[in-house]
Amino acid sequence: MSISETLLPEFDKEFASTRKILALAPDDRLAWKPHAKSMEMGRLAWHITGLTGRAVDVLTTSVRTVTAEDVAKRKDAWVGKTRGMILEQFDADLKAAREALAATSDAAWGEPWKLEFVSRAVFDGPRASAYRNMVISHMIHHRAQLGLYLRLNDIAIPGVYGPSADEG
Repeated sequence: MSISETLLPEFDKEFASTRKILALAPDDRLAWKPHAKSMEMGRLAWHITGLTGRAVDVLTTSVRTVTAEDVAKRKDAWVGKTRGMILEQFDADLKAAREALAATSDAAWGEPWKLEFVSRAVFDGPRASAYRNMVISHMIHHRAQLGLYLRLNDIAIPGVYGPSADEG
């Protein structure tokens, strides 16, 4: 069995769990944030959605360069989006990400991958580590944040790794 074949079940489970949480973000609360330094709920949801594209980058390129202009454009890219639009983008990009994962050869997992963020290297290591850290772990981290945002807005949270307190 190839490395990609061993990773596909985890990919399917984690992205399905993420979609369940994204589907709960209410349109009328997307501008809400728990703290002045926090992202708005819609911006956080849109950022999570972008991790499907990050998966494609990690699996099909050797370097991703994010410029200051890219950061400025992305900052408000979520404005005007609805939950439906967020889910539509997530679903569309998810297909490409899964295809990229399935097509990644065992040899490619050991190849170098680099993320440059506004002229500094944020990650420089093997593709396998980039996939784990910059896609899966990053998504799980932000999914948990979004879960907290939902909890603070009295929205029931579904279980991800077992039943939640709301399903008890």
